Amino acid sequence: MLNTRINNILNIKYPIIQGGMAWISESSLAASVSNAGGLGVIAAGNAPPDWLREEITKIKKLTNKPFGVNIMLMSPYAEEISNVVIEENVPIVITGAGNPGKYLTKWKENNIIVMPVVPTVTLAIRLERLGVDAIICEGTEAGGHVGELTTMALVPQVVDAVNVPVISAGGIADGRGLTAVLCLGAEGVQIGTRFLSAKECNVHENYKKKIINSKDTDTMVTGRKTGHPVRVMKNKLSRKYKELDKLNAPVEDYEKLGQGALYKAAIQGDIDYGSVMAGQIAGLVKKEQSSKEIIEDLIKDTENSTSNLLRLFNPNYKEACNE
Repeated sequence: MLNTRINNILNIKYPIIQGGMAWISESSLAASVSNAGGLGVIAAGNAPPDWLREEITKIKKLTNKPFGVNIMLMSPYAEEISNVVIEENVPIVITGAGNPGKYLTKWKENNIIVMPVVPTVTLAIRLERLGVDAIICEGTEAGGHVGELTTMALVPQVVDAVNVPVISAGGIADGRGLTAVLCLGAEGVQIGTRFLSAKECNVHENYKKKIINSKDTDTMVTGRKTGHPVRVMKNKLSRKYKELDKLNAPVEDYEKLGQGALYKAAIQGDIDYGSVMAGQIAGLVKKEQSSKEIIEDLIKDTENSTSNLLRLFNPNYKEACNE
């Protein structure tokens, strides 16, 4: 049994959190992950409050396990969404794309567990002081909005800087990755890209197939000039972003190009001119599985990886285990 402080804080069987992916992470996927022993997460994204309220109602009918809501703080509905999670008794909130400080007091007053996603040590320290329950540090390998530091560099520095549990995100799709970040000091993982291939994930089939058929070099980061870089799969849209870079185009051109692009890909299935967000680890995702199968594979692979690691230090490890 893989048991860390995260299991106890979130009341989940495995310290595995499903990433909050806008237009993708809804009640069906989130419930399946929670039922499989991880933490399922509904992504509010830029959706209006009524949509989120409906998804929360749905997930409560699909599971009696803990679940979370991911709130993108850049959303025009962030203030209203922050109230919805209180009104609907959501147990766990994960925040991204900003500092959740202004909402923390009322969330904590309502016994909500808060875990922000951070790209730097500085932000992790600041948020720990404000009273968050855990830190999700996300490396630049992740899909969607990213920072600059890699998971390998970021995780141990955040672990050394804070006392709350650290969850690692970015570039993790199997037990080898989970084992690696546990060795770096993390106490759990947040995984997005691999759950795109889950049977319960309702992302458009074109999007799912593009992930499953991808290889190691098929992602790139777009929009660095805007201050909000995004990792996506390479396609005709990403090439247009490169053209804007060469032209030194104004930020407004980038924003216009990206408007509604994720919806086009995730919902309408336009994988040429839609924004197909995915992490660098997409090349490891080779088949569609249920969320339960994905989580079971992660745990089994972690056990095997850990055994192999111990065997390197102790050639008699197998014999010692049998004694």
